[in-house]
Amino acid sequence: MSKPETFALVIHGGAGARPGRDYTAALKKLHEILESIGGELAGGGSALDAVVRAVAIMEDSALYTAGRGSAPNSDGFVELDASVMDGSTQNAGAIAAVRAVKNPVHAARTVLEKTDHVLLAGRGAESFLREANIAFIDDSDAYFRQAEPDDGRVHGTVGAVAHDTRGDLAAATSTGGIFRKLAGRVGDSPIPGAGVWADKNIAVSCTGHGEYFLRTAAARSIAALKQYKGLSLKHAMDTFLTAQLKPLGGDGGAIAIDEHNNIAANFTGFGMKYGYITDQLQPTTDLQNAYV
Repeated sequence: MSKPETFALVIHGGAGARPGRDYTAALKKLHEILESIGGELAGGGSALDAVVRAVAIMEDSALYTAGRGSAPNSDGFVELDASVMDGSTQNAGAIAAVRAVKNPVHAARTVLEKTDHVLLAGRGAESFLREANIAFIDDSDAYFRQAEPDDGRVHGTVGAVAHDTRGDLAAATSTGGIFRKLAGRVGDSPIPGAGVWADKNIAVSCTGHGEYFLRTAAARSIAALKQYKGLSLKHAMDTFLTAQLKPLGGDGGAIAIDEHNNIAANFTGFGMKYGYITDQLQPTTDLQNAYV
């Protein structure tokens, strides 16, 4: 009997989950995504399609600080960031500080597929995306469920990493940023090497206090520890969080998959909402500091 083809999907709904808060709806949504997108991967779907669809569903849900659930900035409006990276080619696409885009992750993929650039920002990005027929929201004030600082979604960045049956890896990250950020502030989420990374050996998506993830090139640092030091995926992530991020005072977490279908999730500070599915493991969601 032939060995079944392997696949894996890990998703996160952000670090910063506070003890005692009710995250039932957020975890239920993660479980639904794992069942749906996991089925697509099992059927031969691509890693890139999987991470984009998973993140888009989270953006639409208003349960996380990304897409519809994004927080207003210091000027009272929502600015959105997102990125995608295709590990098979190491191509990336990203958007930053854009307004009224329904699905920032779709916008990021459009940059990847329809331009020679990696990152487009602000009004220029919005003009390009309108020409590319990306969906915009007509009434932003009515659409976005604006987060409050005590509602548990202040660090609700979302992300996904996937490994498909062809052996390809991909990653995506999307955020509305931290509550009351300065207008024009851009964190790590749309920056390849900081909030997202994918190559032929690893895919990573990060969440947390973006400035620290930028300063440590977080996603690429995890990949480099695995690639150059020969650490296991678990050890590479652990080492980055404890030896690089935490000593600077940063908090947050990451999810990752490697070319051998190993998966990992870890964080510092408050808990992280995440879940996983593989060809060997049923859909599972958690708020605990745990590895598979």
